[in-house]
Amino acid sequence: MGETVKERGDASAELVKSMADKHARPAARYYSALKDVMVCGKGRYTLVKDVDDVENGAYDKPLPCFGCGIGWFSFLLGFVFPFLWYYATFLYFGNYYRKDPRERAGLAASAITALGFSLLLVVIVFFRWF
Repeated sequence: MGETVKERGDASAELVKSMADKHARPAARYYSALKDVMVCGKGRYTLVKDVDDVENGAYDKPLPCFGCGIGWFSFLLGFVFPFLWYYATFLYFGNYYRKDPRERAGLAASAITALGFSLLLVVIVFFRWF
C-alpha cells in the first residue's frame, strides 16, 4: 500500500516507499508489505519439493579427525604431544570455529589446557632455579 512500483523509460522498475509508510509502526509496515505480496501473488503456484529431495544441512557432515573434531582430537592427543594444545589454541584465536561452530568447545578446552600447561611449566622452572 505504501510501496509503489515506479517504472522507468528503460524498462526497469524501482520500488518506492511513501513518506507515510516510513513513519508507520514496523508491524504495520510488514503487514502492508505482506498484504501487497498476497494480492500480487494470487494465481501463482509454488513448487513443493519431494521428500526424497531433501538437502543435507551444513552440519550433517561428520567432523574431521575420526568424527570428534580437531579441537577435541588435539585436546586428547595433547596429553601425549602437548604441542597440539598450542596448535589448537592458535586455531581457536584465529576463529577457526567460524567454519563449523561444533569445533568451538574442543578448541576452547585445548586453549585452556595449554594455558594451564604453560603456567605449570613456568612454576616448575621458577622453583627449580630458586
